[in-house]
Amino acid sequence: MATINEHYLKLKAGYLFPEISRRVHTFLETHADAPLIRLGIGDVTEPLPAACRQAMVAAIEDMSDRDRFKGYGPEQGYSWLREKIAAHDYQSRGCDIDASEIFISDGSKCDTGNILDIFGNENTIAVTDPVYPVYVDTNVMAGHTGPANDLGEYAGLVYLPITANNQFQATLPTQNVDLIYLCFPNNPTGAVATREYLQAWVTYALAHQSIIFFDAAYEAFITDPAIPHSIYEIPGARDCAIEFRSFSKNAGFTGTRCAFTVAPKSLMGMTPTPGHEAVSLWHLWQRRQSTKFNGVSYIVQRGAEAVYTPEGQAQVQGLIRFYLENARLIREELTQAGFAVYGGVNAPYVWLKTPEGLSSWDFFDELLQTCHVVGTPGSGFGAAGEGYFRISAFNSRENVTEAMQRITQCFAS
Repeated sequence: MATINEHYLKLKAGYLFPEISRRVHTFLETHADAPLIRLGIGDVTEPLPAACRQAMVAAIEDMSDRDRFKGYGPEQGYSWLREKIAAHDYQSRGCDIDASEIFISDGSKCDTGNILDIFGNENTIAVTDPVYPVYVDTNVMAGHTGPANDLGEYAGLVYLPITANNQFQATLPTQNVDLIYLCFPNNPTGAVATREYLQAWVTYALAHQSIIFFDAAYEAFITDPAIPHSIYEIPGARDCAIEFRSFSKNAGFTGTRCAFTVAPKSLMGMTPTPGHEAVSLWHLWQRRQSTKFNGVSYIVQRGAEAVYTPEGQAQVQGLIRFYLENARLIREELTQAGFAVYGGVNAPYVWLKTPEGLSSWDFFDELLQTCHVVGTPGSGFGAAGEGYFRISAFNSRENVTEAMQRITQCFAS
């Protein structure tokens, strides 16, 4: 008899974004001609940078020549890409990160879930609330939680609320936690973390021998020079943090799939035995990847490498400016319409309070039915997200402008 992983049965309803898709599909069954504008999921709309496309075309040509053909690549990623990442994204900012500590992957979404493979089941895990759902759901799947309550909070997780009352920056735990998920610029709230705030977390992690999972997928949208782009800009972070990054949002690789994880060689975990011996997390992650992952394709990695050329940098910055201008338009139009609006300055997401009397899903349905605009209900990111709503800046200028006109006409104060 084949039995299942019963922890999957604890998952609440559907994953947030499939549930959004289900509601949209149901709506379109009776409103097939409705001109929907989708500002829900964080998927990009603009073409890949020309430098990346050209590099990928050249890489395809390599595959036509026996001398340049590439089969299986190194599971950790080609050294020429890892060296450019180390130099541009870390060493240029004063971070002591070597190319050998970088692992190329097919997505930071995958890595933030897969990283749990190298950690034990007895860890106490802290997540912000609201939070990117993958952090919670992958821990549920791995058996690290109990069942969920009526608010969707899982027993065994430490929830750290982030709301307008604390400027969307969680208070440090009063108890010991072992694994800590932090995401800045934050998904979904669009908040950023100051150097002082990140230093407080690093200090906490070092004191409690905790590991910080730092998701920096949106760091390219930071325009304020005072805001750190990496946890490794903070002294001591090499000894307590793993960082995740992606080419999805800066260079439009959502469908092309390329990302990377940084695991410093000085980073240690502990065995669960009474002796609590230190073990290199770099070695465990390297072993996990070489066993379960065959690496990102040569063609895609050549495309990612082109991000670091002068042409690629200019083109990526053009994409970032484009989406940030969308965010500015969304933020200003919704503010003028009377909404309490947050984020959208150093991040591609705008986080707003729903109108009085409307829950997050009520507001979702109202926007869908009345304005034909799709966003993301805050409660889908956690109990503390109830009463909030996320609007994504990832769309065309025309669609963003039209969506704001529709919403402001419906909800103007």
